[in-house]
Amino acid sequence: MSGASLNRVILCGNLTADPELSYLPSGMAVSRMRLAVNERVKNQSGEWVDRPCYVDVTAFGRQAETCNQYLHKGSSILLEGKLRYETWEAKDGSGKRSKHSVVADRVQFLGGRDEAGGGAPAPQSSASVSVPPPAAPPPPPPLAETGDEDDPPPF
Repeated sequence: MSGASLNRVILCGNLTADPELSYLPSGMAVSRMRLAVNERVKNQSGEWVDRPCYVDVTAFGRQAETCNQYLHKGSSILLEGKLRYETWEAKDGSGKRSKHSVVADRVQFLGGRDEAGGGAPAPQSSASVSVPPPAAPPPPPPLAETGDEDDPPPF
């Protein structure tokens, strides 16, 4: 019996610690992160509270290096990836352990540059800086006239 399947995850949350960067023997970068995703629920008293869900996330390659460079504990990210089920033998020999984690295909940093750790903090001075407006794009080139309406346009 064959059926369709789809393994896509989209999560938005905050890192609970700084990313940990390591390298595989092949030289591929690996960044391990832990993401907290909150769900707002009412408790028994009727008050709204955040119920966190903690997710282990792994990124590879250049994306792993970029995450390690710019992200830190508390950084907000949006990620898209796939679920991975991992199993291993407990170090104390007490049996098998397992968990689901996410392998990130794309990680988007949310917030400003200073919030993601990617630059100097915003200046605190009240002095204004004049920034020229962006230049208008050039007009499109005129269409060439061939004189023969039966010829297809040159693409």
